[in-house]
Amino acid sequence: MSAAGREGAAPAGGARGSLSRLPGTVTVHTGLAGIAEAAAAWLETIAREASAASGRFRIALAGGGTPRTLYELLASAPWRRRTRWDAWEVFFGDERAIPPEAGGSNFRMARESLLSRVPIPEERVHRMEAERVDLDAAAADYAAVLTAACPPWGPARVPRLDCVLLGLGENGHTVSLFPGDPSLDVTDRWVVRSRADYAPYDRLTLTFPVLDAAAHAAFLVAGAAKGEALRGVLRGDVPAARVHPRDGELRWFLDEAAAGAL
Repeated sequence: MSAAGREGAAPAGGARGSLSRLPGTVTVHTGLAGIAEAAAAWLETIAREASAASGRFRIALAGGGTPRTLYELLASAPWRRRTRWDAWEVFFGDERAIPPEAGGSNFRMARESLLSRVPIPEERVHRMEAERVDLDAAAADYAAVLTAACPPWGPARVPRLDCVLLGLGENGHTVSLFPGDPSLDVTDRWVVRSRADYAPYDRLTLTFPVLDAAAHAAFLVAGAAKGEALRGVLRGDVPAARVHPRDGELRWFLDEAAAGAL
């Protein structure tokens, strides 16, 4: 575990001590813009390494306001010009069971903020078809897409993504792995249907085996309201606490408000 880094003012002593107990590498930044700048620079590095090794950078995008700020930055100059978009292959960590054009769709948010503004080949953007009536079949189909596109990892041959971007809900959920949902205990499937504790309730989500097989995983966390969820990670009693890449890197990009709430 590395010590917490910082950008801008450091959190108070007690918060700094708590941050050092988060698993992985922790850095603290000034607001959403600070998180976005730091995460973009990190993505540039790991994308270059992945594309040099395999010709692809396979990334699962997250939904939410904090990732949106990152996506808008990546789609702006100079990031848009300096990124090798033809190497990117895009997946999603989860999706709500709504049409892709509906408000609240993770795909719609990613398309508006990033995908429609950069030259990623259309065939390399793989959305979750969560609007389908049979969510179990949609989950199995998306797992097949992952398996075909990603190299296998470990004895179970889990699809290995180069990067998974993650959010943190106030109740400690990440992707659509919610407290108490049966999806938390799935070990033999890579994508499953899940049930949120707020509307829209029905979801598709990657499972922990896929998150833990990733080469890099990063939580983007902003706001004092996330303090209790971060404390839940420290206690180990929320879903996000169960993300532990087995052969990869885990990072936390926090803003000062989230870090200070510890």
